[in-house]
Amino acid sequence: MNNEINQYLKEKKQLIDISLPEYITKLRAPEILKKSMVYSLKAGGKRLRPILLMASIEALGHDGQKGIETACALEMIHTYSLIHDDLPAMDNDDLRRGQPTNHKVYGDATAILAGDALLTYAFECIAGIDHPDIDNDMKMALIQKLANAAGPEGMVGGQQDDLTAEGKSLTIQELQSIHLRKTGRLLCFAVEAGAILGQANEQQAENLSDFAKHLGIAFQIKDDILDIIGDEITLGKPVGSDVTNNKNTYPKLLTLEGAKEKMNKHADAALHYLKAANVDSYRLQQLMGYVLDRNH
Repeated sequence: MNNEINQYLKEKKQLIDISLPEYITKLRAPEILKKSMVYSLKAGGKRLRPILLMASIEALGHDGQKGIETACALEMIHTYSLIHDDLPAMDNDDLRRGQPTNHKVYGDATAILAGDALLTYAFECIAGIDHPDIDNDMKMALIQKLANAAGPEGMVGGQQDDLTAEGKSLTIQELQSIHLRKTGRLLCFAVEAGAILGQANEQQAENLSDFAKHLGIAFQIKDDILDIIGDEITLGKPVGSDVTNNKNTYPKLLTLEGAKEKMNKHADAALHYLKAANVDSYRLQQLMGYVLDRNH
C-alpha cells in the first residue's frame, strides 16, 4: 500500500506543482512580486490539502481534475499563511522546507505583499472557474467556505490566539480550539470543497466534514510530535522550536506518549465518520495513514 499511495501522492503533487506557477506567470504584475509569490509556491511541501480536495471528489465518483482551480487556490492561501507566519513579527523563522524563508530572500515588505497577493488572487481563481459542471452557486459556496476557513473565525483567528497564548498555560480544550482553526480549518475546507464539487448529499457532506475535523487535529498532533522527535534535515526546518518559543503543544500538555494516544483517538474518530459517509473511502483512508505515519 505504501508504494501505491506514494505514487498517487507523487502524481497529484506533480499536477499541482505544474499548475501553480502558471497562474502567477500570466499575471500583469510587478516581476519582483511574481518572483516572490512563485518562490514560496515552488518551495515544495506535501501539497496535502489540494490532494485531499481532489481525493474527496474522487471518493464521490467524479474526476479529481474538476477541482484543480480550487485546489490551487487553497494552496495559495496555505502558502500565504506560511510566508506571513515566518516573518520576524510572527514566528521569525529563517528556514522553510529547507530553503531560506521568503522575507530572507525578498525582504519583509515584498514578502508581506506576496502573501497579500496570494490570498486575494486565490478567490479570483475560484470565481473564474470555467467548467460545465460547476455553476455559480457552487463557486459562491466554495468562496464563502474558503473565506470563513481562512479568516478571523478560522485560520487567522487561530493564529492570533496562538500568538496570544505564547508563554501561557492552556488547557487541552483551549489548545484544540486554536488548532482546529489555525490548522484544521483549511484541511476541513479541502474535504468540504471536494464534497461540493463531488455533489455529495447532505449526510455525506456532514460526515466528510467531521472526518476532516478529526484528521486535522491528528495532523497537528503529529506536527507537534515531529517537532520533538523529528530530524531537522528531513523536516526542512529546525526541530525543538516549539519548546524554544515556549509554545503550547500536545506533548507539552499530555506528554509525548499521551499525545500519541490522543492522535490515535482522533484517527479512530476520523475513520468512523469516513465510513459513515458511505463513499469510496479507499484513497482517503490511505491519505489518513500517510498523515499519521509521515516523518516530515
